Amino acid sequence: MFTGAIAASYYGTPRTTMDIDIIISLSGLDHGKLVHALREARLHADEQKLRDAQETGYNIATFQDTLSPYSVDLILAVEPLEKKPCTILGQPTYIQTPESLILAKLRMIRATRDSARSAKDRNDIQSILKYTRVDLDRVKQRAEKENTLHILHTIIQ
Repeated sequence: MFTGAIAASYYGTPRTTMDIDIIISLSGLDHGKLVHALREARLHADEQKLRDAQETGYNIATFQDTLSPYSVDLILAVEPLEKKPCTILGQPTYIQTPESLILAKLRMIRATRDSARSAKDRNDIQSILKYTRVDLDRVKQRAEKENTLHILHTIIQ
């Protein structure tokens, strides 16, 4: 499923980005098939990079496009995914729910020291809340458990 700036643009205000963030479930993941598909999409992909991301627990592997400055970040998910069906560029696919995207961005804000990166995430959250119906009570409950509720409150105000 799509996440990151693509999902934030889908739910809120479109913005440019130099990468595409895609979450892939580790359940039943065939590294060889995935690498083959990535190479067919013109990405510099190798199986060892995927395995390293999984084995280190970092669970993110970045692959550069062969013809442009753009890249794809594959986020390897262990937990069940909160996604919803959508269509992007005429193709049926899945996108992260707005609630789980907001929560992910709150976690990134908490972990990020770079104020420019944090500002993008804050703006994305504000835009999502402005243009998309969000179960804010559910977001607040989960944000409280994840110790990010104080960040959400500053964004809402």
